[in-house]
Amino acid sequence: MAMELPKQISTEHISFPKTQCIINDITHEARDAPGNESLTDKEITEKVEAILMEKITAGEKSAYFQLGLLFFYQEKYEEALDLFDQAKTFDFQSLFMYGVMKYDGLGTEVNMKDGMDSMMAIAEATSSQVMHLVPAARYNLGRAYYQGFGEIQSDAEAERWLLLAADDGNPNASIKAQSVLGMFYSRLGTEYHDLKKAFFWHSEACGNGSLESQGALGVMYLHGIGVKKDLDAAYICLKEAAKRGNVYAMGNLVTFYYKSKLYTKACDLGYKTAQLNEEDVPLIAAETDCLPLYIAKGIAMACFIYARCLVGGHSLKTNKELAKTYYSKSYRFDPDICALLQHSTQYGSI
Repeated sequence: MAMELPKQISTEHISFPKTQCIINDITHEARDAPGNESLTDKEITEKVEAILMEKITAGEKSAYFQLGLLFFYQEKYEEALDLFDQAKTFDFQSLFMYGVMKYDGLGTEVNMKDGMDSMMAIAEATSSQVMHLVPAARYNLGRAYYQGFGEIQSDAEAERWLLLAADDGNPNASIKAQSVLGMFYSRLGTEYHDLKKAFFWHSEACGNGSLESQGALGVMYLHGIGVKKDLDAAYICLKEAAKRGNVYAMGNLVTFYYKSKLYTKACDLGYKTAQLNEEDVPLIAAETDCLPLYIAKGIAMACFIYARCLVGGHSLKTNKELAKTYYSKSYRFDPDICALLQHSTQYGSI
């Protein structure tokens, strides 16, 4: 089945390499200063914070964002938010980070309206200083309208802003928006259900480096969803996505191996993937930018197929008691996936 878009999708963040480079330079200078050789990393960071605060006191406006970003990376969210708040009227990057933090409730209570207002100001700005922020701001507006709060939920507005963010597949636009559109158009039972569009946007996103969409394309080729069924293309997409850390691709690849009677490969990858636990999901999501929902589904698939290997003695010594443990784990991670695979087992397709 196609990867449908869940309500819980993440904010698009932006990297700020120029600012990070400035912070790194100040850090190196602080570490190389006479008498600082024996200081710990924490003590050096405190000195960097002090240097940036002195710059703010001296009237250097760019230091607000630099110090705010340093606090943000340290997860000192209240201090970061305060600096972004002070600078948001004269610095678009501070306004962007202020909006992200307000919408997601980092260092403050969730305030979606403030978050959306900040993103709207960026999305509608014409200054050359804001152009690098516009695609992400548009994506975040699309996300906000899709998730909705109060009377704001609107699939039509979500689609409009996501399409603007995706910019016809431009690699310099929001690749996250391109991938999300692939899932947006995969939703059954909605007027937006259009699998050809879903395939198009996942193709664009995958071509621009999206790991999530690479796995999604593998599934679409595997089952002939929105495109002619092509097992070779499916295998290439799933294998490469799995290699890059896409757990949903791993689960589908394990199932593909099993159905192809490649039991050794199914057991090896199935066992490896089945060792992941609940606490691993948010960490993997942060590292890969893949949705937690589909990471959990991938683990559920791997657990079920590994259990099948244990029951059937495929490349393993039969162990039905241990298999029960993995069946239970599959159900725990995703009851629907577990039930679907059980149904396939009963009807002989697995």
